[in-house]
Amino acid sequence: MHYSTMPRTATLVCILSVPQLFSLPALSAPAPGKIPGETVLVRQSANGSLAYAPYSAQGDIIPDFSHCGYKGGGVALPDAPVRETLSPSADARTDDTERIQAAIDSVSKLQLQKDGLRGAVLLKRGAYRCSDSLRLHTSGVVLRGEGDGENGTLIIATARKRIPLITISGGEAGPAAIKNTAQNITDAYVPVGANIITVADASKFAVGQTIFVIRHGNAGWIKTIGMDRITPRAANPAGTVQWAPFDLSFDRVIAAINGNRIVFDAPIVCAIDRRWGGGAIARYDDSKRIENCGVENLRADSVYNTGKTARHNVAGTYASDEDHATHLVRFGSVKNSWARNLTSLHFYHGLTSIGKDAKWITVQDCRSLEPVSIITGGRRYPFAMTGQLSLVQRCYSDKGRHAFAFGARVPGPNVFLNCRSERDYAASEPHHRWSTGGLYDNVEARIAIQDRQHMGSGHGWAGANYVVWNCKGALVCQQPPTAQNFAIGFIGEKLKPAFPRPDGWWESYGKPVVPASLYEAQLEDRKTR
Repeated sequence: MHYSTMPRTATLVCILSVPQLFSLPALSAPAPGKIPGETVLVRQSANGSLAYAPYSAQGDIIPDFSHCGYKGGGVALPDAPVRETLSPSADARTDDTERIQAAIDSVSKLQLQKDGLRGAVLLKRGAYRCSDSLRLHTSGVVLRGEGDGENGTLIIATARKRIPLITISGGEAGPAAIKNTAQNITDAYVPVGANIITVADASKFAVGQTIFVIRHGNAGWIKTIGMDRITPRAANPAGTVQWAPFDLSFDRVIAAINGNRIVFDAPIVCAIDRRWGGGAIARYDDSKRIENCGVENLRADSVYNTGKTARHNVAGTYASDEDHATHLVRFGSVKNSWARNLTSLHFYHGLTSIGKDAKWITVQDCRSLEPVSIITGGRRYPFAMTGQLSLVQRCYSDKGRHAFAFGARVPGPNVFLNCRSERDYAASEPHHRWSTGGLYDNVEARIAIQDRQHMGSGHGWAGANYVVWNCKGALVCQQPPTAQNFAIGFIGEKLKPAFPRPDGWWESYGKPVVPASLYEAQLEDRKTR
């Protein structure tokens, strides 16, 4: 269900910025509830409104994930008018790359309309062959087929190198902080779920400006979470990299200013703590980032060498060629864009990669089938998320490794909703190095949120402040120092973790909780406030 965007007025955001909390003395942290079908952390009233209880004495709460997705969540994807139409080439051996790219470039030169769209390139039903990447490089351009079924539009990726079939990006330059605009956050602690901070001087900021809300993580914090002393892998001690201090930059929009208090549009999902370096805000420039672009209603198949095979203890003999296309769609420096109704076949990874400079992306009703690559590390990430405020919903993966995965140091929130994977060779997971604020909502898969220690190159605590809500399958959920992870309403097998660590917050194991979907309930709650 989609809803119209609510205007981000100062009055409205002030209402949204203070979550309705349970009445708890001195913000004391409750213990996980014992009543099947309920959680003590989120309650839904008869009229659908939500109230939250802090899970720590510092006031951390389950964050509002409803701002994830196109246009900040709850907005229907647009339908761009067709401006260019192509039909399959008469000769099936023809390389269609230049012809399709020329049509994309032609639409890119049209006037941008008030709705933010220029138009769509329609690929009529049939097969097209592309030996190189197609590039959507200008705002308001859509590439559309006539269906992702076997009788729809098929693009055959013939490249014998690892490149995406389609890239949506304004270039390699993502948003960059503007010099001399930074202001330190003066709050001693900004909890998870908050969207209000105090700075020393807010006079040079204005409502509507885009900012980074920066969370520092200093050497003291790295030491506290144990990531400066990861036990090296015995077989390759030099391959384990100890962590160094790093920042998380949450990409936000100023919604209101009250004195030196700044309210922004979506909550942070990792606490900002003065002990660990505190934080700051800074304005940024994203003039190179495009928007309102999409790929929709088509199928793609990556050509590979069928003679290259390998053996796997579960898969048996399988196709393992790696010199071919990686993803159907890669999102680079882009916001407010989408992929929908797509099917990928035989790609190195699978369907899509949402890069670190992408924001407000929706991927929906897509399938990744039969990936081709060696079944080992760094391969078969069919739905990969490294950006922020993005939504992947109603998607399916078969024979992936990390089917629904987050990369390193992801400054969420982000959401996987109503997704399913089968025949996984590894877990859906935050993969490494303190990815923050992901929601798995009604996902059926093998999921792991844990300390991965020396796995990979020293992946360590892979995810913090993750929520697994009414999911099914198999699950590891551990609690990292200075943060929390949640398994609420999970049905399935509780897996043995890679390394023994404290359990995360488990509630109503074996029975779903109310609300049935956290994301959808939060979206409805935001709509009605």
